Amino acid sequence: MNPTLGASPLRGETGDTPVRLAILDDHEVLLDALSTWIERNAPDFDVVLGAANWLDLVQSPAFPTDLVFIDLQLKEPISIEARVRTCRAAGAKVIVLSSLDTREARERAFAAGAAEFLSKSLPMASVMAAARRVMGIEAHDDDDAARAASTAPLQHVKPKLSPGEEEAFKLYVSGYSTVAVAERMNVQYETAKTYLRRVREKYAKVGRPAGKKAELIRRAAEDGYLE
Repeated sequence: MNPTLGASPLRGETGDTPVRLAILDDHEVLLDALSTWIERNAPDFDVVLGAANWLDLVQSPAFPTDLVFIDLQLKEPISIEARVRTCRAAGAKVIVLSSLDTREARERAFAAGAAEFLSKSLPMASVMAAARRVMGIEAHDDDDAARAASTAPLQHVKPKLSPGEEEAFKLYVSGYSTVAVAERMNVQYETAKTYLRRVREKYAKVGRPAGKKAELIRRAAEDGYLE
């Protein structure tokens, strides 16, 4: 993914300038999924910068933005404190997103100056409701429930996958097509397709939708399959 996304023109019925948003996440498939969801569902935000590593973020001509979403668990040896403080010093507000939701992680993020710490298990509607609150944007009519949900991680059950289902799942959310998954696993196309169908069904049975690819990617991030 190109680390700098083209800024879009003013959007929304009011004609107000959307919040310039940057996203730092080293799982590029998830980065694309987040950007696409926001583009389609949150016209009051404009993802002008998507970065898979720290240097791509801070060296981009689009930086600083108004708000930055930062993944807590980057593979790079740069502390969350350093990342948050750098963004704050540049004038950007920060929301930390993480699949690791512990008291220590929250305290570190807030002590460094993060405006919010959110679990990746939250629905995107809840994440954006929190982002609007941080930026002082008037909430949408349907944001009340999402705002309440954003203050605590969503409890969820991780479905038990077979070895074949887990392997197909990891490959698929890493960017491989179903055909490519079958080739990598050395199985028939229909077998790979069945593995992925079963993964979706198992997530649905525990109340965690995964029918769409973007939803499946979020489930993978929540449960550590993209680590």
